[in-house]
Amino acid sequence: MQYQFRITLNGITRPTVWRRVAVPSTFTFYEFHRVIQQSFGWRDGHLFEFRERERGSSFRITIPDRSADLWFTMKTVDARKSRLSKIFDTLGKLVYIYDFGDNWTHEIVLESTLPEEGTKATCLEGEGACPPEDCGGFPGYEQLKAAFEEDPKGEEANDYREWLGLAEGENWDPYRFDRERVNELLGR
Repeated sequence: MQYQFRITLNGITRPTVWRRVAVPSTFTFYEFHRVIQQSFGWRDGHLFEFRERERGSSFRITIPDRSADLWFTMKTVDARKSRLSKIFDTLGKLVYIYDFGDNWTHEIVLESTLPEEGTKATCLEGEGACPPEDCGGFPGYEQLKAAFEEDPKGEEANDYREWLGLAEGENWDPYRFDRERVNELLGR
């Protein structure tokens, strides 16, 4: 059996950034984390966790860390050992938080259960480019987009261009999404 999820990056508009993926129900939450990373274009350089809601959750699913876990009053579940089917049997929504500094919060909605068996995830559709790593969260991403929209040849856009490794004159496109490329990454 596979689950079909819609995963939306909260707080981003013009355009919204979301992905629809089909994932085997046998995947662990760590494998699902990797699917989200590849589907959105994140580079997996930061901590992550799944929760039932952004605030007031009774559990968090992540890679346990004894020293860090002391700060949390909620139960920590090991993402490498917990399977999607265990949680999505009872819940239809989760929150995924990536990079606790930039605090990228994603809403995960279970849209349907698919009868097909599968061993790998597939991106079915999506929209919008994922913000670059370490851009400063939502405010930094909006500033980056504004630099390219307002004065694409200006000094600020050139600084971003250099930071992002773009070619001279190349602009950041917040609408760019390549489903084929995502599926190529997911197939590895």
